[in-house]
Amino acid sequence: MGMWVGIGRKARRSYGFDEVALVPGELTINPNDVDTSCEIGGIKLQAPIMASSMDGVVDVDFAIAMGKLGGMAVLHLEGIATRYEDPAAAIDKIVNCDTNESTEIIQKVYSAPVKKELIQKRIKEIKKAKVPAVVSCNPQVAGKFGPISRDAGCDIFIIQSTVISVRHESTEYKPLDLKKFCKEMEMPVLLGNCVDYNAALSLMDTGCQGLFVGIGPGTACTSRGVLGIGVPQITATCDCAAARDFYYKRTGRYVPIITDGGMATGGDICKAFAIGADAVMLGNAFARAEEAPGRGYHWGMALPHPSLPRGTRIQVGTSGTLEEILYGPARLDDGTQNLVGALATSMGNLGARDIREMQQVNMVIAPSIQTEGKVYQTAQRVGMRK
Repeated sequence: MGMWVGIGRKARRSYGFDEVALVPGELTINPNDVDTSCEIGGIKLQAPIMASSMDGVVDVDFAIAMGKLGGMAVLHLEGIATRYEDPAAAIDKIVNCDTNESTEIIQKVYSAPVKKELIQKRIKEIKKAKVPAVVSCNPQVAGKFGPISRDAGCDIFIIQSTVISVRHESTEYKPLDLKKFCKEMEMPVLLGNCVDYNAALSLMDTGCQGLFVGIGPGTACTSRGVLGIGVPQITATCDCAAARDFYYKRTGRYVPIITDGGMATGGDICKAFAIGADAVMLGNAFARAEEAPGRGYHWGMALPHPSLPRGTRIQVGTSGTLEEILYGPARLDDGTQNLVGALATSMGNLGARDIREMQQVNMVIAPSIQTEGKVYQTAQRVGMRK
């Protein structure tokens, strides 16, 4: 399997969103009759979309707004909201600094310590609004932050890093026992990120209730350039979804797959579901919402690293309200608004009644799908060719 890249070395061909297209068949369905909902950690989402735990995207107010619209937003426990009593002042420093100074300023802002009392306070603020409180952190601090979050009433706890694995070795600290952690938390635990079939299987064996797929595809992420690692999202999602299906047949336990990053339009989201995702996680799409704390700026979670930042601050602008981005009406012509409507329409055209059926639709390799017949859009920089 794979193609020769040199003497004695083969590599698999892998695919991203721009290289494939979905194929309608014999059945079409009224989009109003399809079911776009999914279930993550025992919580049903009408919009099968999660907002990424990035400080330019999710704060307490955004998490509440997203929850009330039927989606799910993840608050980063190592972010600004848990370091500062007044997160807005810290955000001001980041969004108002010069581009050449942004990395240094962000590193300084994130040098303040995370406070236990603020973790508790933020979770309770979200819970008070009667929406799910979902939080995330890195494996190194999960053992400390997990019990704090559980006792504060958190609904779902996510351990998320650039790459997560069951077998982690270190001479400097004791690695987190993921299986023990999932059992002792007494609440749904989701894990990420991975891109490999065998890694996905071993992570599912921990007892986690969801798995994030994607290394480095985010708009503001530079991990692929800095570290040289990653797999395009179509192939990565397909491989991990295959692991999910095999694990389900073997154990009878279904572990949802969440494609995390790399999606810019409704079409990308549709392709993620078609290749096997149960839900998707977006950052850039929601950084453009009026409710987003970054006020049109977006930066990666690994950017604040003191010695090896793996992200950049980008200006994505503000394009509309969160409701418009999720449900419309779309005011833009580029496929970045009414994402749930786009999914429902695509499902209807493909004859998929629900997400499970969407995962079975036909797909073709189509490297010309983005450019075929789009000469005027390209020349005039409108629609899908902006």
